[in-house]
Amino acid sequence: MRMIPIEDLLRFVREDAPWGDVTSETVVPDVACRAVIRAKDAGVIAGLEEARALFEHYGVAVRQRIPDGRPVAPGAVLLELEGRARAILLLERTALNIIGRMSGIATRTRESVDAVRAVSPAVRVAATRKTAPGLRMLDKKAVVLGGGDPHRYCLSDMVLIKDNHLALVPLPEAIRKAKERSRYRAVEVEVETARDAVTAAVAGADIILLDNMAPDAVRETVGTLAARGLREQVTLEVSGGVAGGDLAGYAAAGIDIISMGALTHTVRNFDVSLDILKGAGTVRLS
Repeated sequence: MRMIPIEDLLRFVREDAPWGDVTSETVVPDVACRAVIRAKDAGVIAGLEEARALFEHYGVAVRQRIPDGRPVAPGAVLLELEGRARAILLLERTALNIIGRMSGIATRTRESVDAVRAVSPAVRVAATRKTAPGLRMLDKKAVVLGGGDPHRYCLSDMVLIKDNHLALVPLPEAIRKAKERSRYRAVEVEVETARDAVTAAVAGADIILLDNMAPDAVRETVGTLAARGLREQVTLEVSGGVAGGDLAGYAAAGIDIISMGALTHTVRNFDVSLDILKGAGTVRLS
């Protein structure tokens, strides 16, 4: 994936320092210094490209020691910085927040992907639109760096007919209207029973999302579609409350995609720190 536009990243800086960094501007002389950003956790690192872009935008020289998407151990040096102290201090928390959140998502994604591939290498792990407002592109990029599929980025990407749509329009009619609107967008429909899955497949859905079904119910639905000669004409996705302990059961059920809102809506921050180097000692900033 391409880097997030610098204009979007600068919004985060303006949020953190709308009228400047009054502490650093008052206390710290405008001198040059060196600093490093280190990992304090083990996992998959992400967000270094975005952090680097921010520092370089403010005139700080950056050496990136590890590519995004690679596993790291605690203590690993991720970025080396050299530039004006006030610029580094201005960006410190924003950069660490980006790296911490994206690395947390990438790490959770890699763990989920590994668990699924151990059972069925062909099954994909995907994200959802359950992202923090304003952070979707960062969250989705982190999923990709962790080895997952970003799924749709927004409502404009593809048709996904959900339960609230079907409360207003019958399932076959909804699929018919979607197919008539455009032949160039995939049409996905959310169902909760094997019967509705068959109806969706017969009506021409490209992707069927089996929502909030236990692994046994998913396996039964796959068998029902296969018995009707419909399984091979659709992509099958499972979603809805999927937890880590369920992944093996779903991966073995004969589906194609497992989408998990938990990859981005319940994020454990990956711990990173920025240390300004001063002579032989180090001043820890937190």
